[in-house]
Amino acid sequence: MSSNADPFGVPQVAAPRPPRHVAIIMDGNGRWAAARGLPRTEGHRRGVEALRRTIGAAIEFGIGTLTVFSFSSENWSRPPAEVQFLFGLLRLFIQRDLADLHERGVRVTVIGARDALPGDIRGLIEQAEGLTAANRALELVVAFNYGARDEIARAARRIAEDVAAGRLDAGAVDETALSTRLDTARFPDPDLIVRTSGEMRLSNFLLWQSAYAEFVFTPVLWPDFDRETLRAALDEYAGRARRFGGIAARSGA
Repeated sequence: MSSNADPFGVPQVAAPRPPRHVAIIMDGNGRWAAARGLPRTEGHRRGVEALRRTIGAAIEFGIGTLTVFSFSSENWSRPPAEVQFLFGLLRLFIQRDLADLHERGVRVTVIGARDALPGDIRGLIEQAEGLTAANRALELVVAFNYGARDEIARAARRIAEDVAAGRLDAGAVDETALSTRLDTARFPDPDLIVRTSGEMRLSNFLLWQSAYAEFVFTPVLWPDFDRETLRAALDEYAGRARRFGGIAARSGA
């Protein structure tokens, strides 16, 4: 951080710049509900409210890209009724919140495999992405039916197809070739990954992109996540020295 003196001789310390890209593993909906004697579905419903709060806080704090892990490719193993409820929440979120997100300048992108999703959900995703494509206040990336290993495999398959078709020389396959074929090719790698509920693992989330991300693990369950929880994570991030494999610390913003 840099500092200088104001006209009255009082040192002024520049506020740390926010990370360009914050990714959040939204965890703990079921435990939040169980602790209150409520059905798991109520925990998921309250989780959507937490997402709304977090989007507003991200805009306020000047974060450029916010990625949220909403539904993993492993979540299909949950009871069918819960899976269908989660699909319904995505439908409601797009239908009820899209106009407000658009008005606030939020651009919505959904990453993950879409082939297995119901047709109406694919249509709603395309509608949300199309309507908000020109917005710049915040890039909201929703990882839905997403798994990092699957994402990397799909990118590798695209590389193999391009090599076989003569569009890419095998000798030119490098990190950039793979990165540009990932679902997240349009976004910077996350500077900060936050996981709620006290769990300390990535759970197949942004494995390639998180190579130099900073991690903050909070015991807060996702339905209780709010502006101050995000602020605390940003404050912790601001105190980190990011070296990216070198000796001198560099800013990730």
